[in-house]
Order: sequence, then C-alpha cells, then structure tokens
Amino acid sequence: MKGNNSKSTATLLIHCPDQKGIVAKVTEFIDNNNGNIIELDEHVDREEDVFFMRVNWELQNFLIPAEKIGEFFDTQIAAKYGMIWNIYFSEKKPRMAIFVSKMSHCLYDLLSRVQSGEWDVEVPLIISNHEDLRPVARGFGIPFQVFPINAENKREQEMKEIELLKNHNVSFIILARYMQVISEEFINHFPNQIINIHHSFLPAFPGAKPYHSAYKRGVKIIGATSHYVTADLDEGPIIVQDVVNISHKDSVEDLIRKGRDLEKIVLSSAVYQHIQRRTLVYNNRTIVFS
Repeated sequence: MKGNNSKSTATLLIHCPDQKGIVAKVTEFIDNNNGNIIELDEHVDREEDVFFMRVNWELQNFLIPAEKIGEFFDTQIAAKYGMIWNIYFSEKKPRMAIFVSKMSHCLYDLLSRVQSGEWDVEVPLIISNHEDLRPVARGFGIPFQVFPINAENKREQEMKEIELLKNHNVSFIILARYMQVISEEFINHFPNQIINIHHSFLPAFPGAKPYHSAYKRGVKIIGATSHYVTADLDEGPIIVQDVVNISHKDSVEDLIRKGRDLEKIVLSSAVYQHIQRRTLVYNNRTIVFS
C-alpha cells in the first residue's frame, strides 16, 4: 500500500478520556504530514466523560508511509491521551462471509449490493447449516459450504468454520437469517465483527412465528434490529433499527412481507456503516458516526 495513491484514504477511530485539545492535536498531526481531511466527526459522552472521534483523510502526498502511520500516531499522540484507536485503509477491501439457513431475502439483498458495486467488499464464501440456498450462491459465483449442526457436533463444526474463515482471511461475518446460536468461543474469534439481524418483537413475541403472534395482538408497528453479536443472545451493541407502520387491514402475510423488507434494509444499512468504518463499540453500545 503506497501513501501517495491519490485514491487512497485512511480512517482513524478513537476513544479516550475526554480532555482539552484532542481534536486540535489529531488534526494537527494530519495537517503537519500533508494530509487532507475529508470527514471528521466527534462526540463526548458526558455521563462517562469519554471522547469519541472518527477522521478520514486522503493519503495523496502524505509524508508518512501507510504502514508507519499507526506507529507514528501512537508515539506522538495516542499514548499521551490514553487513546484506544484503530486505523483502516481504503485500499484494503473488507472480506465478508455470509451465514444463512433457509430464508433467502437478506442474502439476495446483500449479494445484489456487492454485485452492483454499491459496496466495495469481497465475499469469499457463504456458509450454511442447510443445502437450500446453494443455488443462490451458485448464481452469484460464490463458494457455498454446508456444516450441518446439532447438539453433538456443534463445537467440532464451529471449529471447522473458524478454520475456513481464517484461511479465507475473512474480516467480518453477516448472519443473514442464520438460525443457529453462535457459541461464545466462536464469537471470541471475531469480536465486534459479527453482525446479526432480527425482528424487533423480541422478547415480546419470541419463537418461530413472531409475526403470527404480533398479528393476534393487533400491533401497530413492526421493527427490525441489526447488532453486533455477543455471548448474550440478541443483546449485542445495536447498529441500526427501524420500524414500519401496521394497521388492522394488514394480514399475517402483509406483516411477514413488510417485516422481511425491513430486515433487508436494516441489515444492509448496518453492513454499510460497518464497511465505512463508522461504528465504534464501547460498553455494549455503538457510536455510529455520521
């Protein structure tokens, strides 16, 4: 990766105890090294007294080689302010694995956005616990691996999945209506790098047919939530949520259709925020920078 590539950018995500002069020091570091800032967003959590920042800048003519930027930044600024930080480069495409079971609506939406060039990501493989969606993967030219899972073989199969993901240099995972609970051991290999989608009726309407239960209660809105996966089921840091209005005229089929449409939109929005490096997880919450 060359620092003088006119199309290359770097994105720095930072959080640290709030104190005076942080924005000035970070922007001065970039300016003094001939960088051009494209985006900058910051936030202070007054209750926790924590500062959060995202800054994106062009690397054209930047004086520090890309592979040395982190080292220089840590020595000159981060250590002084007690910063926890990560730096990402636009030239390194994220590699996204998709986990699915039998429902195809989210998978089709994700793959269409990749194929159309809307997202600058690579999808090296799709993993499932069923064969049902193999034709979808074949249609998009993506390898499809099946790992049937039951109570007896769960750990063994997950270890095989992890090995496969590592061999393909996967950087993050999407659970596109994957109907298996991921173990804590698996999650620990990809902290804050696994994104899930579910309807927002939980825990009011759990189970296999939440829309049927919601219909019987006469709900007036239905929703969807996308979040990072943690060991606490469906309680990870939320990235995106949205709702759609429902009326007495809507049938169960209408609720299912509207719910699936919403799931696609919310999941894709969460994936976009992730690949744009706009999310920062702190204490089971997300800061989503604009």
